[in-house]
Amino acid sequence: MKNFIRALRFAWPYRVRLGISFVCALLAAALWSLNFTAIYPILKIFGTGQNGQNLQSWADNAIDKCQKEQIDPAKKKIDDLHSELEQLKLKKDLTDHVRARNERQINARMRAVEAELTSARDDLYRLQVAKRFIDNYCPTDRFDTLLAVLIIVVVGVAIRGFFEFWQESLVGAAVNEALFTLRNRFFCRTVHLDVNNFGENGTHDLMSRFTLDIDTLGGGMKTIFGKVVAEPLKAIACISVAAWINWQLTLACLVLVPFALLVLTRFGRVMKRATRHMLEGMSEIYKILQEVFHGIRIVKAFAREPRERRRFHKATRDAYDRAMWVVTLDAMTSPIIEVMTIIAVAVVFVIGAYIVLQQPTHILGIPVADPALESETLLQLYALLIAAADPVRRLSNVYTRIQSGMAAADRIFTYMDKEPRIRSNTDAPVLDRHHTDIEFRNVCFSYVPGQVLLEGIDLHIKHGEIVAFVGKNGCGKTTLLNLLPRFYDPDHGAILIDGIDIRGVNLRSLRKQIAIVTQDMFLFDDTVFNNIAYAHPSATKEEVEAAARMAQAHDFIVNDLEGGYDYMVGVDGKRLSGGQKQRICLARALLADPTILILDEFTNQNDPEAEIFLHRAIHEWRGGRTIFLITHRLHTLEIADRIVVLDEGRVAATGTHRELMQTCPIYQRLHEVQQQRLVA
Repeated sequence: MKNFIRALRFAWPYRVRLGISFVCALLAAALWSLNFTAIYPILKIFGTGQNGQNLQSWADNAIDKCQKEQIDPAKKKIDDLHSELEQLKLKKDLTDHVRARNERQINARMRAVEAELTSARDDLYRLQVAKRFIDNYCPTDRFDTLLAVLIIVVVGVAIRGFFEFWQESLVGAAVNEALFTLRNRFFCRTVHLDVNNFGENGTHDLMSRFTLDIDTLGGGMKTIFGKVVAEPLKAIACISVAAWINWQLTLACLVLVPFALLVLTRFGRVMKRATRHMLEGMSEIYKILQEVFHGIRIVKAFAREPRERRRFHKATRDAYDRAMWVVTLDAMTSPIIEVMTIIAVAVVFVIGAYIVLQQPTHILGIPVADPALESETLLQLYALLIAAADPVRRLSNVYTRIQSGMAAADRIFTYMDKEPRIRSNTDAPVLDRHHTDIEFRNVCFSYVPGQVLLEGIDLHIKHGEIVAFVGKNGCGKTTLLNLLPRFYDPDHGAILIDGIDIRGVNLRSLRKQIAIVTQDMFLFDDTVFNNIAYAHPSATKEEVEAAARMAQAHDFIVNDLEGGYDYMVGVDGKRLSGGQKQRICLARALLADPTILILDEFTNQNDPEAEIFLHRAIHEWRGGRTIFLITHRLHTLEIADRIVVLDEGRVAATGTHRELMQTCPIYQRLHEVQQQRLVA
């Protein structure tokens, strides 16, 4: 519930719209109940038609009946009580105590009769007002009167529809604006989380929360601001008019309300759990879709389409079962509430029919109607209670939808409440442009507690040095350099740039000095120009082209790609070759003008000739910049000033190629394997 309330707060800036929608709902509810009051004059028109009476005659008879059957008898009772009080004062044989007691009893009876007289006079006043209206505006012909009443009903329904339209429209606009804000706030919070959050949970779960969960939450919010406001107002309006006609019978109809609330509460709890399970099942479908579509080449290469079909069928079957449980709960609620409502209305109708036919004023000692009900009045009361039952029936599904929205809100805010381990620390000092050395001081790191990946890393890299990292797969090369831009923080130890611990500086200023060319070579579904300029959005065309030339990409962009720099690379750069993607990624890194450049297998997709040109370009560009290389290729090691050998998360040796060949057996084995591959 707490998270759902937090979601509702996103609609607070649009409270004016919601306020107007409430007014529209209030007016629509009033018209909803007034439409059913037309039943009474219609019944009177048909009922009096046999005696040749019209509404004017009915009004005269009603006024006369009220005067003779209510006001005159009440006045006579009051006169009789005054006489009884005078006689009591004349009696000499009564003690003062008895006399006072009798006077109190007579006065109490007199107050009750005076209250009846006041009520009767109010009824008379209303009848007189109605008579003036009938005399001035209603036709004397009964059929013409019926047409007039029906026209009023139609106009009332049209006006009510107008208000209902604006109520739903304003609610929809406010909720969509709130979801717009929430979705963007959610994205902002998510994009600032640590890298490991995306690796641990996968993007499929996030995609599900951004789409299905927010849509489900939106449905709950629309229900709260829409049906939860409009439908109760309709029911209250009808019940209010019914209570004005006969409050005793109306109260009897409300006896089952606590039982209905109990049923809704039980169903709501189950619905919340069922919806959460359904959303989790949809998240699993997103996961399979993402894996299969991303790895479609592997699926087809190994002819595993049948396996993926079975896996997807199993996931969708599970999601179907969970969704059907939600549908079943939602479908069960409405009939149960409707049956309980009809039972209550039927009981009231039976009691009312007994009152009309037998003319009692009390049932089981409880006053039920004074004066006795007319058949037309009972039917109007019954119609109003049925009209109140319809909004109640619609509300039966409201609670389950709100519970679904609560489940979605819990999933959304559980992720939104995550705090990044790596904070942006905007108030921290800005790191000046790197100009001295970088030091890894006793760095230890593990992704999973207890499973150490890096241990006791001590390295000192001079400013402007090109350092290559080599070692077997899984030895921690990429992880170590991922600590430099603070994708992760070491468990122990520190990383210093120019003698300053990077955890104590402004994170944005740190990352602005670092550029990375990753092994997966990610490109956005955009033009070549925009992909290169991603690192420096305000870069000019000349600056982008200069970076492309440095990365040996300008020639193939201009000559081989239709449209040149305006060529769309496709999703994840699928319209480019691996080597082309790699050089565009390198151009993007060079355009950022970093002081620290991290290159992870940055030439493994290029042919030997292009690799030589890239090495030469890196040497020309290096001036005053520190470059880290991760590679298994001997040609790449040639441009390194120093080589660091990692083995099982530790620094095994450092030095030049010549030194390592003489002193480091691990490096010698790596070199021998490379030579054997080249010979093969």
